[in-house]
Amino acid sequence: MEQDIQSSQSSEVAAKGVLLEECEEQFGLLQKLQNEIILADTEANDDQSNEAVNCLIAITSELEQWQEIEPTLLTTSPEVLLAVGKELQRLNSQLKMVPSCSQAKLDVQKKILKREQTQQAEKKEALNAVCEKITRLQRENEKSEHSILQDMKRKINNLKDYHSSLMEMLSDMLAEHFPLPDPQGNGTKKKRAAAYDAEINLISLSEIIERLTNKTLETPHDPYVSTDDTFWPPYTEMLLRNGIATRHPEDCNKIRMAIFF
Repeated sequence: MEQDIQSSQSSEVAAKGVLLEECEEQFGLLQKLQNEIILADTEANDDQSNEAVNCLIAITSELEQWQEIEPTLLTTSPEVLLAVGKELQRLNSQLKMVPSCSQAKLDVQKKILKREQTQQAEKKEALNAVCEKITRLQRENEKSEHSILQDMKRKINNLKDYHSSLMEMLSDMLAEHFPLPDPQGNGTKKKRAAAYDAEINLISLSEIIERLTNKTLETPHDPYVSTDDTFWPPYTEMLLRNGIATRHPEDCNKIRMAIFF
């Protein structure tokens, strides 16, 4: 039995060797023909058109002859044909496996594509939800900011109105209890001693306080107000003595509103 197997294997090897020799022989013949064609092209003379026509006629005639010839096998050896048949069967079985492998790979790629499409759709849906939420928050923020600004404006206006009413009440109270002096010096001895030139347009105590307040709020880095002839000295001294105003450390003609905190 083992001898039969060994003899069969040796026969196949020999058959393959014979087939290879015949293939090499045919391949050598093809190379020879190719070299003749190349040599014929290099030896072409000036009358190339006539030679091309003759060459075409010759090739056409040879083609017709080859078409009439029936193809023959390279070899008729049963061992060679058996070896070639086995090799072709092996190649055929391998080729049959190609479509199934390709289909399996195609199915895997389809699953991957479907999964990626699903993930992309989910990401797109999440992105749209986030964009909608951001837009809604921006609108709510704008409304909230607008509402806050309106509320602040309303409060500021209320404070301004309250401040104006307080200033009016303070102005009325100061005008009643701290009137401007009589320019003629009529009245008590104290008032006559504090008489002033009628040509000077004095400002009231409420206006002095208002100037000091506005200067402190408008220019806190330089809150001092210069006192000129329009400031009645008794009112200026009264503000300084009661701690309502303070004098400039280097210029006695400047005062500012005192710091109460």
